[in-house]
Amino acid sequence: MAVDELQAIIQRCQILEEADFKGEDFNLFQVAGQKCLEDGYAAQLLEVIENEKNKVIIKNMGWNLISPLVRCIFMYKQEDDKREHCLRILDQLAQLCNPKELFLGLLEQIEQTSGEQVCQTVMLLLQPLQTVLLKLQNKKAYSVGLSLAMIMNQLTPLPVPYTKQQIQEDKLGLCQCCNAVVDFAKPFVNEVVKNTEKSSEYNDMELKEELINFCMKSLKYPLLTAQLEQLEGIEEHPFRHFATEIIDILWNIGELIPLVFGHHKGRGPHWENQEFADIERKNSADSLACLAYLMYVQHFGAECFPMVFSPSYLLLCNMPHIEVLLKRTEESVLSKGLDLFESCLLRIEDNSLLHHYLEFRDFIDVPQDLVKVMTLCPMEHMRKKSLNILQLFIDKFDTEGKYTLFRCLLKTSNHAGVEGYIIKNIKDQIHIALTKEYENIWFTGHHLISLLDLVLSLPEGAETDLLQNSDRIMASLNLLRYLVLKDCEGDSQTGVWTTLGKIEQNFLKPLRVGLNMSKAHYEAEIKNKKENRKVAHSSNTVCSVTVSGEKMPAMTTGMQLQVLHSALFTFDLIESVLARVEELIEVKTKAVMDEN
Repeated sequence: MAVDELQAIIQRCQILEEADFKGEDFNLFQVAGQKCLEDGYAAQLLEVIENEKNKVIIKNMGWNLISPLVRCIFMYKQEDDKREHCLRILDQLAQLCNPKELFLGLLEQIEQTSGEQVCQTVMLLLQPLQTVLLKLQNKKAYSVGLSLAMIMNQLTPLPVPYTKQQIQEDKLGLCQCCNAVVDFAKPFVNEVVKNTEKSSEYNDMELKEELINFCMKSLKYPLLTAQLEQLEGIEEHPFRHFATEIIDILWNIGELIPLVFGHHKGRGPHWENQEFADIERKNSADSLACLAYLMYVQHFGAECFPMVFSPSYLLLCNMPHIEVLLKRTEESVLSKGLDLFESCLLRIEDNSLLHHYLEFRDFIDVPQDLVKVMTLCPMEHMRKKSLNILQLFIDKFDTEGKYTLFRCLLKTSNHAGVEGYIIKNIKDQIHIALTKEYENIWFTGHHLISLLDLVLSLPEGAETDLLQNSDRIMASLNLLRYLVLKDCEGDSQTGVWTTLGKIEQNFLKPLRVGLNMSKAHYEAEIKNKKENRKVAHSSNTVCSVTVSGEKMPAMTTGMQLQVLHSALFTFDLIESVLARVEELIEVKTKAVMDEN
C-alpha cells in the first residue's frame, strides 16, 4: 500500500517540470516515503531513488526523508538488511539532493538529537554532511563553520571519560565521535592549505578562521578536562590522538605558533553585549591554556616548535595560561596548571630568574593562586604538589627576586602555615648570606631589618590568636633563635642586635603576655569541663560545634578536653622556644657587657 502510494506520486511528478513542483507534491512524497520506511519497504524505496528517471524528483524532494530515515536506521539492528538499505538511501540522498536543502536537513537532524544518541547521530551524518559541503559553491566557509559549531555544541554537554575504564568503555561514543569529527574536517583543511599556497583570497581566509574556531572549541572541550597522560593497556589513547590531530590542523593552516605566542590576529565576533564578550574572552583563555599544556607538557607538535626561546621567556609567555588553569577547581584542569608551571620552571636554572620578572603582574598573581591550592584544595596530592612547585618557583629567582617574593607572600597569603613556610625560607637565605664569602645585601643589613619587621611581629599584638598563628610564631622564634646564635653582637651583619629593642617591644613582650592570657583561659576551660563532667549523668554528654555555618559532628566532653589539652601543649611548645630565645639574648648581652 505504502509503495503503491509512492509510485503514484512519482508517476505524477515525472511528467512535471522541476519548476512546476508544488508544496502539496513535497508533502505527499514525504508522507509516502516515510510510510515505506516505517512499514519495512526500504528496499523498494531505494529502487525508486536509484531510478535515473526520478533524479529530478529526488534532487528536490529527497531531503525531506532525512528525519524518518535516521529514526529507522537506529530502530534496526546492525546486521539487519533493512538497516543496510536505509544506509544506502542516505548515501544516495547525499549524492542526488540539492546540496543547500540537504545541508539544512542534516543540520536540523543533528540539532534535534540529544542524550545518548548524540554521538551516534553525529557519526551517522558526518559523511553525507561532508559530501554536501564539498558540493556547495556559495557560503561554503560559513556552512562549514556552522556545521562544526553545531556538532561541538551538541557534544559539549556530554561528560568526558576520565579514568582508564571510562575511556576504554566509551559508553556514549564521545572518544570515537571526536576523532570522526576531525576526519570530517580534513578535506577543508586541505583546501585551505592548497589555496594558501596559490593565493590569500578572502574566502580562504574565512574558511581558515572557521577551522581555527573549531580547534579552539576542541581545546576547551573535550581536551581541557580530558585525561591526556599515556595509560598502560591503551595502545592508542583516543584523546591523545584527537589532540595530535588538532595540533596538526593548526600547524597545517599556519596558526600554531601565532596562537602559542599570542600573535594570532583573528576576526573574532564583535560583541556589543559586554557579558557575551567576557564569555568569549574566557573561552579563548581556556583554549589557549590547554594548547600551552599540550605543547609544553605533553610535547604535542614538538617537532614544529622553534628551539630559539630562552626558558625564562617561555615561562613569561605561559604565566597567563598557568593562572587560568590554577583558578579552576576541577582536578583534571587544576593538575594541568600545576604540570605546566612545573614544566616551565624545570627548564630554568636555580637563582637565574631576574627579579625584574616580578614587575609582571602574573608573577605576583600566580604564586598567590598556588597558595590557595596549597591551603584550600581538598585533594592532598594536589596540595603537596603545589607546595613543591612554590619552592621550585622561589629557588629560580635571584637574591633580590627571592626577597621581593617573600615580602609579597607574607603580606598576601593570610595563612599561618604558608607564612611559617616562607619564614623558614628566609632563614635559609640568611644562612646562605652569612656563610658565603661574597656580600649579600638583601638578607643582611637594612634590607633584612625591613623584612624582620614583617616577620617578628604579632598581627593583633598580645590579643593575637596564638593557636591559629602557631606555625608562623614557631617559625619566627626559630628564625630569631638562629639570628641570636649565628650573628655576633659585635658584627651584627643581620642587624638583629641593633633592632633588638624593637623586636622585644613588638614581638617578644606581646607574645609573653599573649601566652599567659591564652594558657590561663584554656586552663580555666579545662577546669570547667571537668567540673561539668562530674555533674553530668554521663561522660558521653555531647555538644554541637558550628564552623563557617556548617554543623560539625558532635563532640563528647572527653573529646573537648582532648582538644583543650592539645592547645595547651602547643602553648607550652611556643613558651619553651620563647624562653630559650630570651635566655640566649640575655647571655649574649651579658657577655658583651662583661667584655666591655
